[in-house]
Amino acid sequence: MWKTTEEKTAAYQLLVQQQAAIIEIEHDKIANLANSSALLADALPHTVFAGYYLFNGEELVLGPFQGKVSCTRITMGKGVCGESAEKRETLIVEDVKNHKNYISCDSAARSEIVVPMVKDGKLLGVLDLDSSITHGYDEVDQTYLEQFVEALLKNTDF
Repeated sequence: MWKTTEEKTAAYQLLVQQQAAIIEIEHDKIANLANSSALLADALPHTVFAGYYLFNGEELVLGPFQGKVSCTRITMGKGVCGESAEKRETLIVEDVKNHKNYISCDSAARSEIVVPMVKDGKLLGVLDLDSSITHGYDEVDQTYLEQFVEALLKNTDF
């Protein structure tokens, strides 16, 4: 765990650079989503799930991820992922047990951040991260994870 905001920011800056190197020459959707979920799971402390749900035009379907077996389909507007996708905005849930619309896929998850993946006005899916501690995500996470998703979408064929 990071002791200061500066340490956390530096770690995220390195993470964004590592991702840029990984996706610089690779543009395949599955390869980039798989490697980026592995990078996130490895780099972010307390991560119990790091992965993607892809929008098929009707619902979110589980894509590449790191973690335990997870929910495979999520209806738009349902759960944190469905809410984020529907609103097309990043959502941070400090304590999932107190979130009315939370879908429990892994009992180890205590907090969550979901970043929508939107390219050229089209919803492609969401990045979903779950932490084993409450209050696991904040504005620093949001800023860098939104940059992470933006770079991923820019260099990946969808």
